Amino acid sequence: MVWSKPSSGRRPLFPTAPTRRQMQREKSEATLSSQADKGPVSARSASLERRRALTTSGKAAVLVQGTTGAGRVRTSQDSRRLIPQQPGWVRRDQSQTVELSGHLNRSTPFSSNRSVANGNHPLTDQVANDHLGAYELEVKGRFERIVPLLQKVSALQHQSDFIDQAQLLARRELGFDLPSHILETAWVRPLDMRALYAWCVFESHRVFSDSFFQNDPLASSSGSEAARSFDQFLLDCGFHLLDVTPCSDGRLAHSIAYALRIPFSSVRRRSHAGAMFDVENTVNRWVKTEHRRYRESTPNAASDDTSYLKVVTYHFSSLDPNHQGCAAHGSDDNLAASAGYQRLLDFRQAVENSFCCGASVDLLLIGLDTDSDAIRVHPPTNDSSTQLDRWVSAQDLYDATLLMPPDQALAQIAEAVETGASGTMSSGMISFLTRLISNNISQIDYVRQLHGGPYPDAGHAERFIGVGIGFKEVHLRNLTYFAHLDTVEEGAPDLDVGVKIFKGLNVSRDLPIPVVIRFDYSGAVPGARERAISDCQRVNLAISNRYSKLVRDGLLHTCLTIRDRSQTSPAEVVGSTLDPDLQEAH
Repeated sequence: MVWSKPSSGRRPLFPTAPTRRQMQREKSEATLSSQADKGPVSARSASLERRRALTTSGKAAVLVQGTTGAGRVRTSQDSRRLIPQQPGWVRRDQSQTVELSGHLNRSTPFSSNRSVANGNHPLTDQVANDHLGAYELEVKGRFERIVPLLQKVSALQHQSDFIDQAQLLARRELGFDLPSHILETAWVRPLDMRALYAWCVFESHRVFSDSFFQNDPLASSSGSEAARSFDQFLLDCGFHLLDVTPCSDGRLAHSIAYALRIPFSSVRRRSHAGAMFDVENTVNRWVKTEHRRYRESTPNAASDDTSYLKVVTYHFSSLDPNHQGCAAHGSDDNLAASAGYQRLLDFRQAVENSFCCGASVDLLLIGLDTDSDAIRVHPPTNDSSTQLDRWVSAQDLYDATLLMPPDQALAQIAEAVETGASGTMSSGMISFLTRLISNNISQIDYVRQLHGGPYPDAGHAERFIGVGIGFKEVHLRNLTYFAHLDTVEEGAPDLDVGVKIFKGLNVSRDLPIPVVIRFDYSGAVPGARERAISDCQRVNLAISNRYSKLVRDGLLHTCLTIRDRSQTSPAEVVGSTLDPDLQEAH
């Protein structure tokens, strides 16, 4: 079926008759099918088979023999075109204006093809979807029960057995006790519901954080089967480390474990507002990575021809692009993409200027639709050059391959990726992007199954702000707004954005802003734990000074935590603004 385009070059309109090129393609494919038993498969088919084998490594995929029929299959009689032909799912801007056109940026997130099929895509991993769905509902359910519980507690505060009833309700609904020093003052002054709300958020975070490190609910910790399989796949693709910077927006907090379906322990993740990562810090992490390769051959030897892959994930909204895009970039999709790509270029330039022009750094830009979780990848060439108006849409590929067998769908995705770049792309990058898109297809179905369409919380709905260094346990959408920083001064832009968001989410409802401060440390370094505690206290003081009115009005509370990153033990709470005041001894 062909989707006709209006003269203005915007969205496709209605189905029309097949084009001449499509009829020629169908005739060619029919001819190839009839000749399948008369000779060996083409070199093109063999190449697609090899690529699919690499893409599905670590999965229980069974390769079939013969032609896979991915788009137009070339034969030895075909003369190769000088310019690669673009499949329909490769998007490219047709206008030369700065403002992005409608059909370029936003594919409709929930197509009619899917509702007609009334089922999953053949590449969707339903077992994984069920597991991830159960985990998300269990964790978020804890936070959803806080307000109803506190409403019941508030109604009981003048009863004689108030404290006993309140604690019984809290244990039954939330699984932990409320702070007795707050409950005990209810007879002399109104119950401090703001403090109780912040306490419940902090305790809910502690409970799911403890479970994350103790039970590995995502089955993706270091050394797990999923992590080992993906680490080997990454090396096979030619990358020795994957470093991803998503926007700190809570709608991207799940981008690793859910949207891309990558084991969290196989990725170095550091979120920043607008995905504007710190170039100097990233260069330092690159240095540490290369040093380990030289000294320990970890994850591989420095002599191996592999690269450090740096990824930026920006975001956009297909349903409300002018209001629900990236706040750090004023909901300007074009600015979000161009700023992220420029930061990637700055990082590579810094490495090359500081070390050598042949430094092993590859770059990748990914966009995420926060309404449907569908990604779009900007395929880079061998030299990492990327055209911002050129991408491959996972949503469009979902629709195009919905009725195909799995092996043919994978081959179709691989071909779309290969033809999506403006020049030659390495086979490893093709395999990597094919894996990401095929993984994302499961997430597209996940969102549809869980919500019956796009996410109901199109905007921000985070439960707390995470400040500092750490939070490996947070992999759920709209749970946490990240503000990764060493000092409040250097991280002020990220933190200010988060506070602004929570003024709308919480303060407008007379609820406080819960802030969890975290500093991870290495237990192998003498004095590291004490320095982490000191860092928490320093940042806590800076927050109270910067947002003094909110703190004074009880509209901002903090919880200080540290964690030994060299262990699998949970985080440790070392202080809070909700701690009881200690009476001075006389």
